[in-house]
Parts: sequence; structure tokens; C-alpha cells
Amino acid sequence: MSSPAVEGISVVVDQNQYLAEGADTVDAVVTVESGAQFAVAAPARERVEIIIIDCSGSMAAGDRFAGARTATLAALDEMPDGTLFAIVKGTHVGEVVFPARGPLQRADRESRTAARHALDKLRPYGGTAMGMWLGVARQIAGQYPGAMAHAILLTDGKNEHEEPAHLLDEIRQSAGLFTCDCRGVGTNYVVAELRTVASGLLGSVDVVKQGSELTADFQALTQASMGRTIPELTLRVWTPAGAAVRFVKQVAPTIEDLSDRRHETAAQVGEYPLGSWGAEERDYHVQVRLDPAAPGREKLAARISVVAGDEVVGQGLVKAVWTTDNELSARISRRVAHYTGQAELAEAVQEGLSARKEGDVHTATAKLQRAVELAAESGNEGTAKLLRGVVEVDDHTGTVRLRNDVDTFDEMALDARSTKTARVRKES
Repeated sequence: MSSPAVEGISVVVDQNQYLAEGADTVDAVVTVESGAQFAVAAPARERVEIIIIDCSGSMAAGDRFAGARTATLAALDEMPDGTLFAIVKGTHVGEVVFPARGPLQRADRESRTAARHALDKLRPYGGTAMGMWLGVARQIAGQYPGAMAHAILLTDGKNEHEEPAHLLDEIRQSAGLFTCDCRGVGTNYVVAELRTVASGLLGSVDVVKQGSELTADFQALTQASMGRTIPELTLRVWTPAGAAVRFVKQVAPTIEDLSDRRHETAAQVGEYPLGSWGAEERDYHVQVRLDPAAPGREKLAARISVVAGDEVVGQGLVKAVWTTDNELSARISRRVAHYTGQAELAEAVQEGLSARKEGDVHTATAKLQRAVELAAESGNEGTAKLLRGVVEVDDHTGTVRLRNDVDTFDEMALDARSTKTARVRKES
């Protein structure tokens, strides 16, 4: 079921609304699409771009530091003139190195040249304390209330020079002030740490092997940031009395569980922040539990609204109809089944890699075997290819065995990209 586009926002609900007698769980995939018209029409906002460069001693290895510098300059070139920007040096502390003092400067020929000179003076030394870096970015963003603030955080190491609780606290304090994409270079960082930062600040996580690979990545991240003109969309979910939302998950383009971000705004109403948007499409899996009704009875299980500011700009309905017709109730929405499998795939990959690190060969093999099967079934060619760097697959039997000679980067790339999903078309 779909709602008509409202000022460029459309909401499409895919589900099998028929439930067996006594069943109490409804699943639906909700596709939210923001059209170019809506994105362009959004009121212009001040833009703040913050680039956080790991300058710890380990960044001197190979071309990491040179690559970070080149990538930062490339990102500056992608910013339209007039964009406010800052460069933060990250060691065991965080420090703004451009501008060295005073308010942020706007991107133009002169400021880009000055930023280049500031980058020339940087040298890798010291440790890694990402919470300190985020704290500096938070202070910068806090000086420009109402602006759309975005950060890129690059690191090559573990967050080992501060307590883990400090990083979590900074993520909590920074949420809503700026978004943050995280990138790891080399193989000495912890993917889970980067994912924690990116997830908490509504950004992405990915990894590169060499510093030379950062330039294209930084350019793409900056282009994507500049293309987001809608500061914030919110998913508002109303359920009737006696019903409850079990979970809300983003399932495309990546998997992100939003359930613990729920903010109760009224009786039976919860809101989930979706971050900034451009002209794009994202899918969400919503599961609702409600009291069963008699066969033939229909209930509204949930009303899904997309909210911009205080205005509802799109809406869809999740329904439930109880039936004694087994053929009707046994049907599974193709998209619900697909994304349920994608979530299981990501979980199998992460649990398999964790078991492998702990030396639990039996569990690792079983989990990664399941991951190979799910990747093939769903057409997730990206994950399937990455899996072959960690396991050997018998093409005749489909069985797998762990590789003895796994490239550390291949394993980390599989972990980092395990939440990227293969899209499936909306039901007609």
C-alpha cells in the first residue's frame, strides 16, 4: 500500500496483512522516498563541514598520512564556496588546526590555500582518543545552532588513550548536533568502535587498505553531505491501544536498528530520528504486536508518518486482517522475507568473525556457512565476494571451510560492510 507523494515525499508499505487465527505479530517494510523536488524546495541552511584526521604516531606508516592530507584537500575542493569548514587534528587530544583561531572560515580560494598550509605543518605523533576528537567537533557544531553540520572521522588505530565510557558519552552528547561518517585506514583499528560512532551519529562506516584510496572516498562523502538539503526527517509510529512496536530497523541501504532511539511523544506514539536527507530512498522494517481479533475482523496495526519539522509530509498504514484461510495467512511479503534474511546475513557474518577470532572454529564455520547461503539467496554479491576472502566455498556442495591464510584487511572489510544490503524492488 502506498500514500500519494506529498510535496515530494512518498511512503510505500509492503506487507501481507492476513494473519492466521490467534496470530499477534504484523511485519511491514516501509519505503520512504524523498523526491528531488522536495529536497530542492527545502529552505537553505548554513553548512558546517568538519574533517577529523588521526595524527597519532601510527599514521606515519606507509602512505596513510600523505593519503589523509590529499583526501582532505580533495574534500575541501568538493565544498561549494561559502561552506563553513574546520580541520581537527586528532591525537590523545583534539585540536582545531584550521582555522587556528577565531570563527570558522568560508570555503573560497584564499581559505583553501590557508588550510593547505596548515595541513603541511602537521606531523604524526601521540595517541588515539576519539571521544576527545568528537568533543572538539561538538564544540564547533554547537557554535552554529540550526546549521547542518557533518564530520568525517578518519583513524588507523584503536581508541586506547581514553576510557570507553568517555567515547560513549561524547557520542551521546553529539547526537543531533552533527552527523559523522567514519573511515578506517590500514588494519589496526577496531571496526566495532567505528560502527559505534557512525551508528550513534547517523553516519556510515567503511575501511580502506591504503592512504591513496581515501581521496575518492572523501570526495564521495563530501558530495553526499552537500546533497542533503533536508536537515531532519522523523518516522512517527502510532499504534492502537493494546498494541506495541517490537522494533523499527532501517534495512536499506544499510541495516541500522533504530528501536532504542524511540522517543515517546504521546500515548501510543513514538518517533525515530532518520537524520538528514537528500533526494533518496530508504527502507524500514517495522514489527508490531497487537491483540488478535476474530476471523474476518480488520484492525489498523500502525500508522506510519514521515515528519519534517512539525509537518507530516508522508503517511502509510499497516493493517491486520485475521483469517482461517491458510493460503492467505501463509503468504510472506517478498520484501519482508528479503530484508529479514539480510538482517540475518549481517548477524551471521559478525558472529562468525567474532567466533573465528576467539578460536571457535565450529561456530565460525557454521555462522559463515549460513552467511554464504544467505548472500547467495538474496543476491548480495558484494557480501558474497567478501566472504570468499575469509572462507573457501565448494561450488559443488556449497560447504565452506575457514581459510588459514586470511588477509587481515579482507576480514575487516567484510565486518565493516556486513550491514550493506542488496535492494529488492517494491511490490507492484
